[in-house]
Amino acid sequence: MAVQRFPRAAALSAALLVAAALPTASIAAVAADAPGVTVTVNTRAGLATVPDTALGVNHAVWDSELGTDSVADLLGSAGVRMMRYPGGSYGDIYHWKDNTAPGGYVAPNTDFDTFMGGVRRAGAQPIIIANYGTGTPQEAADWVRYANITKGYGAKYWEIGNELYGNGHYGANWEADNHTDKSPTGYATKVVEYADAMKAVDPTIKVGAVLTTPANWPDNIVANGDAASWNQTVLSIAGPHVDFVILHWYPGGTTAPAMFATPNQVGDMIYLARQQIGRYAGANPGRIGIALTEMNPPFGRNTQPGALFAADAYSALLENGVFTVDWWDTHNGPGALSTVAGYPDYGDLGLLSSAGCLPDKTCEPALNTPFAPYYALKMLSLFARPGDQLVRAGSSDGLVGAHAARRPNGDLSVLLVNKDPDNTRTVTLDYAGYSPAAATPEVQTFTNGATAIAKTASGTSTSQTLPPYSLTTIVLHPASVPTGPPSTPGAPTASSVTDRTATITWPAATAGGSPIAKYEIYRQVGATSEQWGETPGTSFTVGNLNPGSRYTVNVLARDTAGAVSWASPPLTITTGSPATSTCRIHLSSAGDWGSGFIGGIDITNTGTAPLNGWTLAFTWPTGAQQVSSGWNATWVQNGATVTVTSTNDNRTIAPNATVNVGFVGNYGGPNILPTAFTLNGTLCTAV
Repeated sequence: MAVQRFPRAAALSAALLVAAALPTASIAAVAADAPGVTVTVNTRAGLATVPDTALGVNHAVWDSELGTDSVADLLGSAGVRMMRYPGGSYGDIYHWKDNTAPGGYVAPNTDFDTFMGGVRRAGAQPIIIANYGTGTPQEAADWVRYANITKGYGAKYWEIGNELYGNGHYGANWEADNHTDKSPTGYATKVVEYADAMKAVDPTIKVGAVLTTPANWPDNIVANGDAASWNQTVLSIAGPHVDFVILHWYPGGTTAPAMFATPNQVGDMIYLARQQIGRYAGANPGRIGIALTEMNPPFGRNTQPGALFAADAYSALLENGVFTVDWWDTHNGPGALSTVAGYPDYGDLGLLSSAGCLPDKTCEPALNTPFAPYYALKMLSLFARPGDQLVRAGSSDGLVGAHAARRPNGDLSVLLVNKDPDNTRTVTLDYAGYSPAAATPEVQTFTNGATAIAKTASGTSTSQTLPPYSLTTIVLHPASVPTGPPSTPGAPTASSVTDRTATITWPAATAGGSPIAKYEIYRQVGATSEQWGETPGTSFTVGNLNPGSRYTVNVLARDTAGAVSWASPPLTITTGSPATSTCRIHLSSAGDWGSGFIGGIDITNTGTAPLNGWTLAFTWPTGAQQVSSGWNATWVQNGATVTVTSTNDNRTIAPNATVNVGFVGNYGGPNILPTAFTLNGTLCTAV
């Protein structure tokens, strides 16, 4: 088993960087007569609201530019509103009182107060790593006291350590951890002590615990001596004591197309994380937020592919309700020189140049020169501002990404990402639930090799031409602004969810200029919506659902004058299996190694007659899962559908008898297990 990655928390020297030399990608050109693209923007399909902590970066005590006015101004100009300190794995060796990190380098003038000066100058908030690895709960509590009582900084977000699953317990050892018990139980138990001590000083702070990211090592691995995986254990013990969880994401892919495909996994990744929180974190799991406090691409880190990835990845994560996404990092240093998309790429994980040189004496640009992903963050801050509601957008072409945000003043912002390296793309824009004004929209574009975002007035609200390898934001004004529309309905909840039905309930909207006539319930279907129904009340029961399926819905209020509210926050419902059936299925997962697992299925005949010959069928929830081999049956996979057929040895299942079959399952993304199974065409109860 290969460890996915090692820490970036290192001084500005190539010796301490993890970045390996990345091959240049030979990206196939798209024909010059590339077909037109249709982008659909659907304001009825509401997603998350942009928080004031959305755009973040990591800042580190080994960075001599930490807290300087020039860097703070650059980050503030890019819309960065959260800064993480003291820097990745340094968080587990750093002692704030004397500004030391035994075993690591601390640059002059990088103490906590200097950091906070830069944070304030940029108009950001801090997210602080309390030293778990070599620190104590008392040290962390003293830091909270100094920050918020003595200095009045109002530091709200505190992480308990950095990647502690890298402390050697699972084999790979990069994270400092002086505790005798390095298991997830040991970490979670101490997190409770940290949280209690820190909140005793300031009950208003929010404390976060480290989780593994679904589909990333060591997710789902159960080490010797443990009863469960890291996430299950940490959430079960520390869940009631923390306010958010911490994920890190370093996706794979050694070419631009492979990298560009990874944001498509974000929805499933965050869905799985929320499933784990809901299952293991105790009462009221919805109060627990998700922070993604480290992210960096595997390819084109300093050039346009890295910028395009950043725009797509930040948008996808924020659309799925992550409250901060923090780039790794502000400065890092060169790793290896290559030419990507016609420009030098230094393999540097920083947003800004450190002016470092490689052994061949090739040097980066002048200190603090922004790399391309910096402009992606700046574009994101122009696209979606705190308080905007992200809404569903979709593209007919995989080489054009689309995201959209609705603003409180009625404007609509659309971010378009052209991932075609060679060709312009002509985009036709369609809108659902929104009528743009005919006036020429405001357009801002960042192109390959540019050193600034260009502002123009071009195209129309329904047609835009995208340069190759570019980011484009258009801001549209509404054709008309309704007078006093209803307020947005509150966040819906689901109850009585079965295999076929669900009841959706929501807090009422407040009437505007006219009384509320009804509420409309919409299901998101890609970038479009399907209306499930309407009601004058605040509850709706939907039927005819498919078992073992995921549905995302929104509620809108419409008043007697026809004015419509914004879409409610989204609700995701997952249907189950029937409570009773003539068959019962139990799927178990064992021996997970991060890209595959050993699965077992118990098939029980709960009917009154024997089964003489049987076929079990199920469908994988994602397109990146497959059965590579199986036993005790004949296994066939066609697309995402798997059929399992009896052999001569087990073709008969007597009433109340059980047959076991097994398989090796592989996955190339979040491993969401199926929950709907049919046996000889009959839907079974899954337990």
